Parts: sequence; C-alpha cells; structure tokens
Amino acid sequence: MASPLPPLAPAGRADDRRAPKPFVARTGEIDSAFDTARLERWLPPGLRSSRWLGWRLRALVMLALAGCVALFMWTRHLTAQPWLDANWRANAHGQLELTATNHPALAPFVGRALLGVVGADGRTAVLDALALQRSPRWLSGDAERARHRELQEQLHAALAQPRVRLYFSDGGSAELEPGARGSLQLGLMYWLLSAMALVLLLVAMVVVLVRPSLPNGLYALMALCQCGNLLFIAAATALDLALPSGHALLELRARTAFDLVTAAAIVHATSVHPRVLPGARLIAAAAWGVVGTLLVLVLAQSLPEAWWWTQGAGAVFGVAAIALLSWSYRLEPHPYALVIRRFGLVTVSTWILLTAAVAASGQEPSLQQGIATIGSMIWGVFVASLLLLAPFLTKSQQVLREFSLLAGISTVATSLDLLFAAAFSFGQFTSITLSVFLSLGLYAGARQWLLNHLRGTHMVTTERLFERLYRMARDVQTRPERAAPALLDLLRELFEPLEASVALFAIPRARSSGNGSTLLVPVPDLSRASIGADQTLVLRFSQRGRRLFTEEDGRLANRIVEQLRRAVVFDQAVERGRSEERSRLAQDLHDDIGARLLTLMYQAQSPEHEDYIRHTLQDLKTLTRGLAANSHPLSHAAGEWKADLQQRLKLAHVALDWQAHFGRDAELNVVQWSALTRVLRELVSNIIAHAQATQVTIALAFGDDSLELQVRDNGRGRNPQAWAHGLGLGGVRKRVKQLGGEVEWREAAPTGIECRVRFARWSQHLAA
Repeated sequence: MASPLPPLAPAGRADDRRAPKPFVARTGEIDSAFDTARLERWLPPGLRSSRWLGWRLRALVMLALAGCVALFMWTRHLTAQPWLDANWRANAHGQLELTATNHPALAPFVGRALLGVVGADGRTAVLDALALQRSPRWLSGDAERARHRELQEQLHAALAQPRVRLYFSDGGSAELEPGARGSLQLGLMYWLLSAMALVLLLVAMVVVLVRPSLPNGLYALMALCQCGNLLFIAAATALDLALPSGHALLELRARTAFDLVTAAAIVHATSVHPRVLPGARLIAAAAWGVVGTLLVLVLAQSLPEAWWWTQGAGAVFGVAAIALLSWSYRLEPHPYALVIRRFGLVTVSTWILLTAAVAASGQEPSLQQGIATIGSMIWGVFVASLLLLAPFLTKSQQVLREFSLLAGISTVATSLDLLFAAAFSFGQFTSITLSVFLSLGLYAGARQWLLNHLRGTHMVTTERLFERLYRMARDVQTRPERAAPALLDLLRELFEPLEASVALFAIPRARSSGNGSTLLVPVPDLSRASIGADQTLVLRFSQRGRRLFTEEDGRLANRIVEQLRRAVVFDQAVERGRSEERSRLAQDLHDDIGARLLTLMYQAQSPEHEDYIRHTLQDLKTLTRGLAANSHPLSHAAGEWKADLQQRLKLAHVALDWQAHFGRDAELNVVQWSALTRVLRELVSNIIAHAQATQVTIALAFGDDSLELQVRDNGRGRNPQAWAHGLGLGGVRKRVKQLGGEVEWREAAPTGIECRVRFARWSQHLAA
C-alpha cells in the first residue's frame, strides 16, 4: 500500500542550503519508535504502529497458557510409561548390556547382555542394540525403521504387564514389576529442552502479534516446527529402553514433516524478505508443492529411501534459499539478506555434514545411538537458537549470538567425531581429538568473521570524530541550518551508507529500523541547544549494504548527537566568557589609557604632537569599540580601516588609493576583525618604514564566498622571496593562516611590491 507522504529527499552536499524535502514512509522501514502521534496521521491503517493493547496482550497470555498446558500433557504422557530403573548400552556384538541399576533383582546382572523380555501374558520382545535407538528419524534405512517400530511395540507390550522377566546372556533371568517413570526421572536435559521450546513458541507469537505479515507468519511456522522437534528430542533424552505405543511412528512422521515444512518455509520467506523477488509466488508454490508431494508419499509409506529424500530435500532447499538471498542482495543490497545468507551457509553445511555422519555410521549400532541422541539434539538446539536469534540480529544479544555459534560448532564437532569413527575407523581418542581440534579452529575463524560482518567496524578515529564535532559546533552556532547536512556528512563517513537523506519528522533518540537496514538519527536544534528537533537523518544500508545497523550504532549516534549539543553549549559558554572579558578590557582601556592620552593631548607642546596623540586616541577608541562588539559588518569595518590608514599615510606623505567591491555584506566576528585589522596595519607600517613609496593602492573585494585583499606600493622594494620575515611579516602569515587563507608577496610593475591575501572559502571559517 502506497503512503501519502511526499517522496524521499536525496541528501545534498555539505554546503547545500536548500530546505530538505519531506520523507516517504516505506513498508517495513518505519515502526512505532517514531513520534507516533505525529506519524500515524499520515500512515494508512496497515502501516500504523503496533501497540500492546487489548487483544494482543490477551492473545499472548492465552498462547502462553496453551503452551504450558500442552507441555504439561506431554510430560504427563511420558511419566505414565513403564520404566526399568537401569542403564543400558550397546556392546561390540550389537547386544544390550546392563551398565548400572538401583534395582536389587538386576544388580547381579551388571555387565551382562539382555537377550529378551517376556511379559506375564507371554508376550516376548527379542532385543538387540537397535532397541536403544530413541529416534527413528535418524535411521537411514527403511528396513531398520520398520524393525525399530516392531521392536518398540513388542517391548512396550511386554513392559506394560504387571510383571516381566528379563533373560540375560549368561542364562540367568530376573523377574520384576515395572513402575511408572515419574517426573523426577525425566532428567535435567528434558526440562531444559522443553523450556527452550516454550521460549521459542512465545518469541514466535510475539513476532506475529507485533507485526502481522507474511514473513513473520512464515517465521512463526518455522518456530512451531522446531518447537515440535525440541519436544521429541526432549522425550528421547528421557526415555531409555521402551518408547510409548505408537511413539516411534508418530515421531518419524512428525519430525519428517517438521523438517520439510521448515525447509519450504525458509525458501518461501527468502523469496519475499527482505524484498519481494520477481516470481516469488511461483517460487513459493514450487517449494510447497515439492514438500506436499514428499509428505503425502512419506505418510503413505510409499516412498522408498524416504530418509534420503528428506535429507536431500533439506539440502537442496537450503542451497535454494542461499541463492535467493544472493539474488535479493544483487537487486537491493539489503544487509539483512547478507547476514542471513552467512548463517544459512553455516546451517546448510552443518546439515550436510550431519547427514554424511549418519550415512557413514549405518553399520555401527553404538554410533547410530550417538546420532539419534547427541547429534540430533545438538542440531535441534542449533536450529532453534538461530530462530531465537533472528528477531534480535540488530539488538544487543551477545549471549544469544555466542550460544548459537557454540551450538553450531558443537554440531560440527559431534558430526566429525561420528564421521571419523565410522568412515575412517579412527579410535575414540583420535576421533574426538581431531574433531575437537578442527571444530575449535573453525569456531575461532567463523566467530570473528560472522560477528565482524554483523557489527562492522567504524573507520573514523576518536580524535578525528571529536575534531569534526567541535568544528561543526562552531559552524552551526552562526548558521543553524547547517546542522543537518554537517551531521549527515559525519555519519556518512562513519557508517558509509548507500543512501542518506533528511526527513521532516521528529524522533526522540537514534535507533535502527527496517530489520537493521535503516538508522534514524534526530537532528538537534543546536541554535537553542534543545533536545527536540523537526528533522531526522535517514541512513540506509550500512557499509555499502554489507552489514546491519544495530543498537550499538543507535547508541553511538545518540552519543554523537549529545556530544555535538554539549560542544555547542560549551563553545557558547566560552564565547560568552570571552565577550565579557573583552568588554572588561575595552572598558579598562577606555577609562584608564584613554584618560591619560586625553591629558597628554591637552599638554602637547606642538600641533604635530597634538595631532599624533589625537590619532592615537582615535585608534584606541576604534580598538575598544571593536573588542566590545561581538560582530562587525564588513562594510563598516572597511570604512574604519580606510579612515585609519588614510590618516597614517597622510602623516607619512603617502597617497592612498582605496578600492572596495562587495557583492554582499558579511559579518566578521572579533577574531576575524582583529586579524584583518592587524594585517592591514602591519602591511602599511612596512611600506611606511621601508618602501619609500609615494602611493599605496588597497583593493578589498568580497563575493562568491571569497575575500581578497591586495596592497600594492610604488616603492623601491624588490625580490620578496629573499626577504627575512621577522615578527611583522611573520605575524601577517600566521594570522592569515589561522583564518584559512593564503598570502603572497610579488614584485609589481613598474616598481614596488604587491601583497595578495585570499580567503577562498570564507564562510567555512566564519566561526574560527
């Protein structure tokens, strides 16, 4: 839906004085952290900011309660299952071996292999190491899956009897009564994984409720699928020997559906976010069509090698999502696409590595058990942590980012360990050592690479930043309209955005928006050093679209704005102090030195002496008046300079040719007025003392933001390049340089010396 706001204003140059054009609201770029009351008058209903009012809060509470109730029912179902208080493992012969027990009837058989279980009604379950497989989802062969389901049903039927007898490899047997598991026997890992599933559910619901949209709906669908995976993984950590009736088939179908739906949702989401790609509907329809067909065949048990189809589809869809993100970034360099693509590369690589490890360990029961428990658990935690991280990529969630990276590296380490043991027949120590070494090396490299590309680095040094801030502070004091372009130039250098504009609305503080694609920075009203402003800087696509804007960037921009405001206040306070001190000095000079000169003038012994003192007294009055004033119009200052120099040259019997051309008038501050006054006086004094000239020509011109002063005499001076510049001419050079100008002496035709002083960009040094 198009916004009725005017189009986005392109940012002008640093010296562009045109008023900024208004700002257009783009879908997904602006949210509720703006001046909401002002912005909502313009936005259509579909773009108005979401607030936690009414039904949203009630819906979140109801969903949280529903999740808790579902978790309670699931836990109750698991705790009601029959349980033997014993620990088992697969031995080298593929048999079940009792490793530990607290049951007195089983204690004599520790270290023996369990051959079978017979119920009170004669139902028998002949067991091997496959009974320890708690998750059929990671069994690669169809025959193994079918035998696993049959074995689990037999074992559950036998253990459901009031009494059972266990037969061991040494010919002995033990009869006992299976008891209910109870919640205390589920284990810590079950509760941690269940809590993670509940948190992921709530995060997904918050995302959808805050901003209902298609991408957020797809995110919620992926999160719900991973919640289901986490609950099944949690159950696998709690159950040790027998699964509930029908659990194996339910888990196989459900987790296959969860993985395939997640893969299709990822492809669909990357086709519409961060931007809608051409043909997005066709891409989404193709993805959901393939997944729907696979699910129908899997649920109907008519797809041979279903595990390979599922794993292959997951890998292909992952590669397709990465390709779509690359395409999206080429069409519009949105940094969110780049960041998600990096995480996608890690995820797809880990998925392929885990698949290879499962395939390589197909003939090793103990390795298969490791895949079903440790490998799938770490993989599920890794994917869930990435989904938890996704809404907070621009936030300060360092712990969550580190947790996601560690979960991914743990998945890689586990997969490599199983792969080395199965494919290369490495020993346990060699396999673990090599996999840990490789994983830590990958973590050390990938962690810094990912975090650097997420956060970025600022190239502007602290020294340069403060130098720019105080230059800006002095500049905007006299020209407040320069605040926005000057601050925009600094932020351009700091963040290197692809787009930078000035918008006509107000926000209280800087912040990131648009999933990290945009940074909004308020322009302070530096003329009054107030907090409010009517302009906002809009920066899009940091570092040429290579990274996201984060909360740290918002805080940095806020500190820059605050330091700029403080610099203005400080400079204004310093200038007030200087003005008061100059006024005091001017008053003291006028009252003390002026009175003494007046007395000397009336006591002069000759008319020449009286005229000299009168002229000195006039110079003093000009000086004190200049010190007391905060600024001087250039035209008035030129008149005073002409009168002063004319008087001095007349006494020296030198004619003055004064030429002044002003395209417009300008204001000189005290520093500029004082420097130009002393430069003119020193140049004329040098002519009177050394040139033996009869005429001096002074030309003063101001226009096109440049000030030029030429002083030429017809004296006997020659070769100014060979002059030794003492205090007089050295002082001229120093004062001109302080004002950002250039000074040059050269021979004039036919005789004399010409001094040329030029300030090419006068306005930039107005506050110097």
